[in-house]
Amino acid sequence: MALLRQTNYAPMSEINVTPMVDVMLVLLVIFMVTAPFLLQAVPVNLPRTAPVAALQPMKKVELIVDADGNVYVDQDQVAGESLETHLQGLLKADPELAVQLKADYRVAYGRIAEVMAAVNRAGVARMSFVTASTQPDAAR
Repeated sequence: MALLRQTNYAPMSEINVTPMVDVMLVLLVIFMVTAPFLLQAVPVNLPRTAPVAALQPMKKVELIVDADGNVYVDQDQVAGESLETHLQGLLKADPELAVQLKADYRVAYGRIAEVMAAVNRAGVARMSFVTASTQPDAAR
């Protein structure tokens, strides 16, 4: 006796809802887990104040030292000896002067120390260093 197989395949006319139910149950579980966290906010009554005056923009000077050790103040080249007097003149015009030091990574540390000493002798109280997030290619 041989088993007879039926070879006529009829298309299914009903929708398989099992995958949809699975997705809905997962979404329900996610909602049930995250809902308590949304309700745990701490209520705070913030104090009310009068509007404050806008901050005055601070005058800044870019002090650039290129790979050869040349010093530039706002894109104008300055000789090493006159850097201090140039900064003192700028400081007289604006006592709140801030210096941003941008130095090439190939400049010797001694040259940077000389420039920093000149800025200090000029009387500048605010100096910041500008760096890049990654080191430039050594091929340049």
